[in-house]
Amino acid sequence: MTRTILAIILSLIVLLAPAHATAAGDIKLVKSSTDNQFPDLLTFNVRAESAAQIDRIRLRYEVDKMTYAPSFAEAWPDIQPGKDVSASWSWDMRKGSLPPGAKITYWWVIEDTAGNSLTTPKETLSFDDNRYKWQKVGDGKISIFWYQGSRSFADELLKASQDAAAQLGKDTGGFIDKPVSLYIYGNYQDLRGSIVAPEEWTGGVAYAGFNIISIGISPGNLDWGKKAVAHELGHLITHQVTVSPYGATIPPWLDEGLAMHAEGEQSDSDKGALLKAIDDGRLATLQSLSSPFPADPQEAFYAYAQSQSVVEYIINVYGKDKLNHLLVLLNDGNTMDDALLKTYGVDRNGLDEAWINFMIGQPGKKTDTGAILRKDDSRPVSVLDYLTPRVLTPQILAGAG
Repeated sequence: MTRTILAIILSLIVLLAPAHATAAGDIKLVKSSTDNQFPDLLTFNVRAESAAQIDRIRLRYEVDKMTYAPSFAEAWPDIQPGKDVSASWSWDMRKGSLPPGAKITYWWVIEDTAGNSLTTPKETLSFDDNRYKWQKVGDGKISIFWYQGSRSFADELLKASQDAAAQLGKDTGGFIDKPVSLYIYGNYQDLRGSIVAPEEWTGGVAYAGFNIISIGISPGNLDWGKKAVAHELGHLITHQVTVSPYGATIPPWLDEGLAMHAEGEQSDSDKGALLKAIDDGRLATLQSLSSPFPADPQEAFYAYAQSQSVVEYIINVYGKDKLNHLLVLLNDGNTMDDALLKTYGVDRNGLDEAWINFMIGQPGKKTDTGAILRKDDSRPVSVLDYLTPRVLTPQILAGAG
């Protein structure tokens, strides 16, 4: 009786055992590893064995990035078919770089000539800048990574980030909905060394799709650093609020205006410079500021200052709820002009006029044709007399977003 039961149990074990554990031609994963050479190269390595010749190996990977069409990429490393095969594939970041801390999930698909196929378990790695010994402070929503300076230095930057996030939430209704990581490099040179092809002016970068920020801040430049983290965080929060599968692209004047506002209210000196620029006819239209900002430092200063002033104008005059409504409309796919018309009753040209009138102290004083009054005489002129369209280039000021 006992022998019969034992025989039955042994038979069941054989029948229920996974097929890949008993099949003679099964593929076995021997080793899977990666080699991180930040920021230039990320190499994936694999070794596998099989009773039959392995003749095909594919690497599949996906990057943890904000997207509404999840997908994976596939690479085919060159191999020499055999029963014991090693393969490698290198991601050349000069063809598509990743920020520090980017998360990558990858797996291998291995096939042999007997028709066997093995899909390995998914593994996740962090593409870290391993040239430095990073420390971390955070609150769950915002994480500060740094390697130079004291703990109090990092705490100050964390506090500045928290204050900026709270202010933007109050003024726009946009809050952090996905954790944000800020990598604080000890200086500009270290920061640029983390970027495959940096521009000379690069002082900070917001990788919106990754919710990652990289900034060069020395411990002796803390006051500027607190404004820099607030500015870049402003970009990420605005992106989180407005991005959607059918959302409109937020124009630079609104994006940069909100980021500047995150740093704090505009200074009196900047307001004075804007008033003088209005008198001199040196400002661009919002239509022009819907393209990348200029490379010329003086013109770029006006572009940023004007953008901040317009944002603060619509917050203070029309209220914070309306700004949130504007961002929601952009998220829903409305164009900038349509969103402005539905929210404020004006398009970009109308907002130009309203802001100019407000700045020169004559709100609402227009002719029937929409002209405004110059403050030094009663001659009606077009708002275009004050605003000069410019040809703008992709470059921006050092340290700005």
